[in-house]
Amino acid sequence: MPSNPRNGRRYRRLVAWQKALGLPCWICGHNIPEAVDGRRHPLAFTLDHYIPLSRGGDLLDPANARSAHRRCNSARGNRPTLKARTQTAMRW
Repeated sequence: MPSNPRNGRRYRRLVAWQKALGLPCWICGHNIPEAVDGRRHPLAFTLDHYIPLSRGGDLLDPANARSAHRRCNSARGNRPTLKARTQTAMRW
């Protein structure tokens, strides 16, 4: 059985590189707090893919990697972008 590529070294390096850039969430534009490191916290850092994997995006392509809050990434799902009304409806 093939291993999960999200557990691989290349993927972990991509996540660490994107997180080290310290960029804001590409979906909502707000900063991603460094102090929040919990995997389940809604404002925690997640690696999002600009072109969703289910739509043919590359898991390991740095050009497809974006920083996002967990909440924003989950709300976006596999849609190419969020609708404008969804972005403005998010509360902080």
